[in-house]
Amino acid sequence: MSAVELLAPWACHPAATRGRRHPEAPTPTRNDHQRDRDRIVHSSAFRRLVYKTQVFVNHEGDLFRTRLTHSLEVAQMGRSIARPLGLNEDLVEAICLAHDLGHTPFGHAGQDTLNDCMREWGGFEHNLQSLRVVDRLEERYPDFDGLNLTFETREGILKHCSQRNAQLLDAQEPGGVAARFLRGEQPGLEAQLANLADAIAYNAHDVDDGVRSGLITLEQLQTVPLFARHYQQVLHDHPHLHAPDHSRRLLYESIRRMLSAQVYDVIATTQAQLAATGVTTVDGVRQCGQRLVAFSADMHRQSQALKTFLLHQLYRHPQVMHTMGAAQQVVRELFAYYLEQPQAMKPRFAQRAARAADNQAALARVVADFVAGMTDRYAASEHQRLTGQTLLA
Repeated sequence: MSAVELLAPWACHPAATRGRRHPEAPTPTRNDHQRDRDRIVHSSAFRRLVYKTQVFVNHEGDLFRTRLTHSLEVAQMGRSIARPLGLNEDLVEAICLAHDLGHTPFGHAGQDTLNDCMREWGGFEHNLQSLRVVDRLEERYPDFDGLNLTFETREGILKHCSQRNAQLLDAQEPGGVAARFLRGEQPGLEAQLANLADAIAYNAHDVDDGVRSGLITLEQLQTVPLFARHYQQVLHDHPHLHAPDHSRRLLYESIRRMLSAQVYDVIATTQAQLAATGVTTVDGVRQCGQRLVAFSADMHRQSQALKTFLLHQLYRHPQVMHTMGAAQQVVRELFAYYLEQPQAMKPRFAQRAARAADNQAALARVVADFVAGMTDRYAASEHQRLTGQTLLA
């Protein structure tokens, strides 16, 4: 049987897609969600993720996660959970691979700074920007802007949205991907899964990168129950890993078991919630008053404890904060420079800016699109070229 024939009744079936904004003829070898995934992988925005920060700025080490490696890990995690739940793996993969396409250089520090820069003109939010990338900013096809993805993939990309932005989007696309935020509905299970896979993946790989960087230690991680439980079990099962020269193996095996525990918990909890609610259709999923793809209450508490630990011990570590402070200055000063001199942007953005010259809000959005699309190293080098300062080296 094919993967499509194995889909559960609550899965988004590619043959029942709500379609694309610009109709296209089907292809003989791929369904619509497979085509979405392939378009994302071949997009310029996806390639740029290799030089965008996860936690550590791109130049700080070759083995730290980037937005690209993070997206690949999220996709792997998503597919691992989707299969036993009978969900649409191709759709899950497409959403996971696209979820960070709108992220700025320098991670959340860059996003927060660009949001401050855009506060007067509607702000900046990376989920909304990811949708802008696939709907408007990619230029690959002769008859439309963007990638022309299916409704289901676009819905999963827009995982968060303020009421204000939802109203604006719904005015442009009535009943479209933002409508659920106005109706109080849930997204499909594939979108719910992609969101949770993101959280599972970044918690785990930030532990790995944090230890690799020397900013957090295995001793500190013993205060985190979710990690400590598996760490102690690994030492019990493999006593030889006590030796200092095996510390990497010890860390990797502890993280692997921690990931497996979370994956199995999500599968079991989701199956139990589907049974308890009696949901058997995609419409039933959307109208259900709760997220169905979820951790158990106990695993949720443990996951939140790990997230809190990483916030205080890694993301707010003085070394990370120092680098992010410099990164924020780069983004802030680039935005201000291009707002004053939009002709300095790359030609297609400069042309858009020229058309928006009489509308400051539209001009600012063009500048935000340009800065958000930069990689870490391009932003740093452009800032150095324009200002003569070397803030990140």
